[in-house]
Amino acid sequence: MPEHVEVRLPDDVRLHVAVTGPADAEVTAILLHGWTLDGRSWHRQLAEVGERFGDRVRVVTYDARGHGRSSCMALRTATLAQLGDDLAAVLDQVAPTGKVVLVGHSMGGMTVMEYAHRHPGHFAARIAGLVFVSTTAEGHTHTVYGLSPRIARLIRLAETTGAGVLARCGSWRPPRALLRALRPSIRWMLFGDRCDPADIRLVTSAVAHASLRSIGGFRASIGAQHRLDTLAALAHLPAAALVGDRDRLTPPPCAESIAAALPTTELTVCPGAGHMLMMERPDEVNAALAAVLEQALARPAPDRAGDGPSAGVGTVG
Repeated sequence: MPEHVEVRLPDDVRLHVAVTGPADAEVTAILLHGWTLDGRSWHRQLAEVGERFGDRVRVVTYDARGHGRSSCMALRTATLAQLGDDLAAVLDQVAPTGKVVLVGHSMGGMTVMEYAHRHPGHFAARIAGLVFVSTTAEGHTHTVYGLSPRIARLIRLAETTGAGVLARCGSWRPPRALLRALRPSIRWMLFGDRCDPADIRLVTSAVAHASLRSIGGFRASIGAQHRLDTLAALAHLPAAALVGDRDRLTPPPCAESIAAALPTTELTVCPGAGHMLMMERPDEVNAALAAVLEQALARPAPDRAGDGPSAGVGTVG
């Protein structure tokens, strides 16, 4: 069973963190979820890593600020830059030594890139591998929702306007009755050809736990980020990128540009899959993660600390 801890950040935001495996594991894998989701997104990867690697790999998941069981935050901190700083703080407190593999889905992958951009020394000292799942380094450049560009522009305008309204709603959560009514839309937007009803329920539950401030507030930052240049400096690291060919939010060109910027990347395109690859295609995601972990385990351990921020940590329930 995972150990649940709380990381308190400098601005008093509290992050809910789940840790599985020994503190002295050879490698720590940190799995970062997507926008409006939470750490439960990775449940099919947690069991597989434990079975395959045992005590050699420690696994950490956490709920980003404003998501899941983490606390809400000031609107000005609903940015990818802040999430990059938060990741550095989590590393300092939960995995202060040893090799680290970062695994990011959607906004989680963008968080990894922002951390690399803002804390290059810290990143270089700790990170031994990368896995990017259904994410992008180019904001909304390739996002057309599977529709014509003209309709996509109208949807993006409506989405951006709506996000601004939601961002001002503070720590309120979406009404569950509304989310149940929106399940068909959630299914269409996030999943491909096949979808387990339990996955829809999990995603709906995650969205229900995200504050309206985080649902709306992160939208502008996500759409504007461009970090291909940052990735190009990481060519020495083992890496993987996965995408579904039915992904309406981060379609294949997003993963292809990551692979082009980071030549070490093993690119996997999953036919018929949508945006929630860790749920839709767990075997492919688990295989890619295992391959990067194997390479990270074979790498020499870093011998210096980074330059990241500090934060408090304590055990919770």
